[in-house]
Amino acid sequence: MNDYYKKEYSWILDREMEHAVFGDSGRLCVAFGPQNGHTYDFRNFGMIDTIAPWIEAGKLRVLCVDSIDEETWSAEGKNERERLELHERWFRYVTDELVPQYLGDERAITTGCSMGATHAMNFFCRRPDLFGGVIAMSGLFDTNYFFHDYKDDLTYANSPIEFIPNMPEHHPWTDLYRQSSIIFCCGQGAWEDEMRVDLQKLHEAFESKGIPHWADYWGYDVNHDWPWWRKQLPYFMSNILGQP
Repeated sequence: MNDYYKKEYSWILDREMEHAVFGDSGRLCVAFGPQNGHTYDFRNFGMIDTIAPWIEAGKLRVLCVDSIDEETWSAEGKNERERLELHERWFRYVTDELVPQYLGDERAITTGCSMGATHAMNFFCRRPDLFGGVIAMSGLFDTNYFFHDYKDDLTYANSPIEFIPNMPEHHPWTDLYRQSSIIFCCGQGAWEDEMRVDLQKLHEAFESKGIPHWADYWGYDVNHDWPWWRKQLPYFMSNILGQP
């Protein structure tokens, strides 16, 4: 499997950012690590190994993104608007500077676990022109957990549970959603209570617009941890890409 690491300057963020790529052909998958995650989390915790057959078969190329969660979603106690505005700059770094370097003829897939699932779903829902699939494992799908009672246009923009039900019937994004593979799941074991609530809310949001999706509850022994995400990712990837 070909893989490489790259550090480059982001004009949008005004800093150097790093990323890693696994594979050199196939559909692009943009992977986000858990809260405060960094470039090699997916490799270090065995996630890349679970989808290696697709990478080695030339069906999949994985772009692992570095986060700045410590300065945005996780930076509780700091000014909420400033945190959100910095998050938006990171969002534009990913969509405008990073992904276009690797995007092929087909819209990319996003994936992630825990907060990575939050990011994966946000990127998919906000830019379905770039992303045509999502596998979100154990995510939260609004900003309440991180920004609490603070509400503004940017908390709304990052809360699919809020904005999907309010989309006009003929919004151009809804047709793109319907042409995409939308998968989100969580367990029903330890540390999954909030995720289970949000999964149900997001399921209802997509249902309200008649958007096909797969909201999957795993068992009561399935907790919020890497061993289960390592089982879930290849299981759902086979649904999108077929067998390697």
